[in-house]
Amino acid sequence: MNKKYTLLTGISLLLAATWAAAFPAIGDPQEEPVIMEYRLLATKKTSTMEKELNQAASEGFYFEGVMGGETSFGGKESVSIMSRPQGGGDGGRYHYKLLATGKTSKMQKEMQEIAAEGYIYRGQTVFKTTFGGKEVVVIMELDRDKRSNETTDYLLLATKKTSTMQKELREAAAEGYQFVGITVAETRFGGKEMVTIMHRRSRR
Repeated sequence: MNKKYTLLTGISLLLAATWAAAFPAIGDPQEEPVIMEYRLLATKKTSTMEKELNQAASEGFYFEGVMGGETSFGGKESVSIMSRPQGGGDGGRYHYKLLATGKTSKMQKEMQEIAAEGYIYRGQTVFKTTFGGKEVVVIMELDRDKRSNETTDYLLLATKKTSTMQKELREAAAEGYQFVGITVAETRFGGKEMVTIMHRRSRR
C-alpha cells in the first residue's frame, strides 16, 4: 500500500477519534452539559452573610467563592457566589458557618472547633465592614452526605514579612500540612499582614 495513503488514512482516523471525543453524539444523555444557576450574595454584616448562605443552601445552592471589598453601589461589602444545577439542587445537604475576627490566633481556634463537627475550609477574605472593622473572614462548609471518621487540623500563619512566611510554610509542610488559601490585607490587630491557611487530615 502507498505509504503516503497509509499516513493520510491514519491522520484521518486520528482526527475523527478526536472530533468524536470532543463533540459527543447529539442526544446522548450521559454527555449533556450541566446548566448551572448562580446566586450572588452581598452584605455589610458577616452575621447576615452566614444567614443568607444557609438560606441559599436550603434551596440547593452551594458555595463557590467569596471576596471582600468596596462596590460602586453597596460600599464596603462581602460578596459570595453560590451555584446549583438548573432546576434545583440537593436542598439541605450543605450548611455553612462564617468565622470573622481581627485576631488570627482566635480564628485558628474557632476553625479547629467546628472542624471537629465535620466542617471544612471553603474560602477566605479580608474586608472592612461598616460594623466589624477590618476582619479576616473564613467560610466553613458541612457536607451532610460526606461524614467520615476523619477530621481536619488547621494551621494559620500570619506575618508581615514574605521571608518569614516562606520559612513557616516550609516548616508546616514538613509536618504534613498543605496550603488551602491566602489573603494579604490590613487587619485590626496584625496591621498589614499575610494570612495563610493550611490543613492536614487526621483521625478523630
